[in-house]
Amino acid sequence: MKRISTAGLMAAIIVLASCSSTKVTSSWKMQGANVNSYHKVLVVGMLPPRYRNTQAEMENRMVKYLKEKGINATSAYAEFGPRAFNNKDENKLLSTLRNKGFDAAVTIVLQDKTNERYRSPGTVSYQPVAMYRNRFSGYYSTIYSRYYTPGYTTTNTNYLWETNVYDLNVDQLLYTVQSESFNPSSTESLSKQYAKKVVKDMAQKGVLQKS
Repeated sequence: MKRISTAGLMAAIIVLASCSSTKVTSSWKMQGANVNSYHKVLVVGMLPPRYRNTQAEMENRMVKYLKEKGINATSAYAEFGPRAFNNKDENKLLSTLRNKGFDAAVTIVLQDKTNERYRSPGTVSYQPVAMYRNRFSGYYSTIYSRYYTPGYTTTNTNYLWETNVYDLNVDQLLYTVQSESFNPSSTESLSKQYAKKVVKDMAQKGVLQKS
């Protein structure tokens, strides 16, 4: 039996636990939708108040990738502050955005966040070693060596997202995409992976086109 060191095992566990990914699970676009045809696009992160920093980071990263595709995008957090969209008056909201020249909006909605904890118990394995049969004491003390692998607890964090693109002129949905983020290592990593995957899907669906 090959012995695996405790340090090596724990290192492998840490690497596996820290793996993160974002994947698109589904998306749809209205026929003929083209974000490049809009003059000014607002990126709106719709997250609970405790995620203000995450909201700003998600918006900024989406703005960055959209600008790389030729879209004139602006962060709602930077433009209006963190409390700009608390007003439930839909007509007033649309009027405000139109008056500021926005003709399209990209929303980023955190639909759900779950934390799941897993406990793996410690294990004991026995491995034969060299035997000294001439003396009972030598035989007894060396016949087996015991190796103990400590238990460990891991926590997996899962985010469910939805991003929509709206035409603000007629208040109509142009595109929607659902995605899942697993165990992001940081807000920066989360925002980067998310925006990159969503913008890539938009391009593949033809929502983003060459000007």
